[in-house]
Amino acid sequence: MAENGLWLIGLGPGGLDRMTVRARDAAVSANHRFLEGYTALLPPHELERLEEEIGPWQLMMRSMVENPDEILKLATSSKVALLVVGDPLQATTHVDLQLRCAEIGVPCEVVHGVSITTIVTGAIGLQSYRFGRQCTFAYPYGEYLPTSPLDIILSNRERGLHTLALLDLDPTGMGDGEQQPMSPKVAIDVLRQMASKTGASIEDWTVILCSDMGTDDANIVSGSAKKIEAITNGRIHCLVIPAELHDVEEVAVARWAA
Repeated sequence: MAENGLWLIGLGPGGLDRMTVRARDAAVSANHRFLEGYTALLPPHELERLEEEIGPWQLMMRSMVENPDEILKLATSSKVALLVVGDPLQATTHVDLQLRCAEIGVPCEVVHGVSITTIVTGAIGLQSYRFGRQCTFAYPYGEYLPTSPLDIILSNRERGLHTLALLDLDPTGMGDGEQQPMSPKVAIDVLRQMASKTGASIEDWTVILCSDMGTDDANIVSGSAKKIEAITNGRIHCLVIPAELHDVEEVAVARWAA
């Protein structure tokens, strides 16, 4: 490994025992460690273990990642690790860090990790090639609620493609405060609000809720919007809105019926 530079390290889906050996070695060898805390979160008990596993670290929120002068300066003369739950290149902000490093001649290494996008399809039993474009449900801000996620879902369904919908973690939209993962109730409310603005009907859809995937608490539930919004257990969730199911997919999804 180089004596200096920035390492973008994927921690995997949420349990430190699921880190790759390369990710752990790279994190331990770093002089400075920052945990990116706004695109994804570690469970509290795993957060408590982090220093024991890799050494001292600091939390880095959105403003510091998007304005990375501090970490880039450190990376010119030392090894800097930016730890990201999941895979480090799932967020465009982290790709931007690669480009910034290239501009100033700082080495940048990527250690990939398992992400939610690679877990969900197989865990549910849907065929991965039948997934279309992903979307993210944002918290409403005042009266502003973008309907683009629903447009993506409808477009995918028209083409016979399933949709993975990630859920917002930050009610403020700033990425610098305490994160509050969106609950199933809020997610279904957001989906209904989008539908009401476009004239779509979602009440007869099958919706699949995936909670805490990649951890020991992982859970999958399939049902109507009404059934999904009533679920209160779990910490970090995402939704899958399937298109018409193939025969094997239908049997697989039936396992998770609420």
